[in-house]
Amino acid sequence: MAEAFAADLRQVPGARAVAVGSRTRESAERFAGRLGIPRAHGSWLDLARDPEVDVVYVATPHAAHRAAALLCLEQGRAVLCEKPLTLNLPQARDLVAAARERRVFLMEAMWTLVHPVIRRVRELVDQGAIGEVRSVQAEFGFAAEEDPGHRLFDPAAGGGALLDVGTYPVWFAHHLLGAPDEITAWSHPAKTGVDATTGMLLGYRGGAMAVLSCSVAAHHGQRAAVHGTAGWIEIRSDFYRPPGFVLHRPGREPEEVPGPPAQGNGYGHQAREVMRCLRQGRTESELVPLDGTLAVMGTLDEVRRQIGLRYPGEA
Repeated sequence: MAEAFAADLRQVPGARAVAVGSRTRESAERFAGRLGIPRAHGSWLDLARDPEVDVVYVATPHAAHRAAALLCLEQGRAVLCEKPLTLNLPQARDLVAAARERRVFLMEAMWTLVHPVIRRVRELVDQGAIGEVRSVQAEFGFAAEEDPGHRLFDPAAGGGALLDVGTYPVWFAHHLLGAPDEITAWSHPAKTGVDATTGMLLGYRGGAMAVLSCSVAAHHGQRAAVHGTAGWIEIRSDFYRPPGFVLHRPGREPEEVPGPPAQGNGYGHQAREVMRCLRQGRTESELVPLDGTLAVMGTLDEVRRQIGLRYPGEA
């Protein structure tokens, strides 16, 4: 993730990777050497104290997000933290409180929400193009070799399908319908105890629902759809960074809506959003709001409670 993000920064005007920090100087120097980054720090603290750094992108495994991000915030350094922001809601609340207390910028790196295609989908929904939204569907899955030593299957690293790829469909549903009133979840575990496949049904008092799934044991089409009383929007592939969508309305021909040409890995959009916010003196992004992050973390916690997934050190 860090390497892909750093590569995309080269295509963002005004952005530059000036330093990298790791838990050892050796690993930091190897990374810096591969990407041509000028300085390598042997600790997160040294990186956070680097006066030429404006924003730190936290790309550690999930379980280390809180510690790394909190250290940077305490040094007054803006943070873009990989999703999920933390392992659970209490940890996320700690980070958000620290950022707000110090008035330091913090954003979860949910790049889907700042993607131009998803922003256009949201605009159409808000404008009533498909009427009142009644259901959302989203799936994200791939088949990975079940290696107990890999972070995907390591409980100590916060492994499993839900936190790695399930955050995307959950965020997609929250983005369009808000936080659910009811949650029902089912899961099949990997041999290490983390979830290999999880299905979720989110219910809303107004009658809407979201049907979501995620997996690290089976390939999915990464499809999503939004159904309303006057039509529906279909994202046929890669909804987390979609190439476009199809707008369906009764009595009309389906309308293919292409997105802009792809740029790199697709991470540049979130870098631009962070830069926009900092230039405007903002400490939060309205596109990826911290209250939204907290709401999503609450849903993820409830799903984990229902499927019986706890990570080492959690109460």
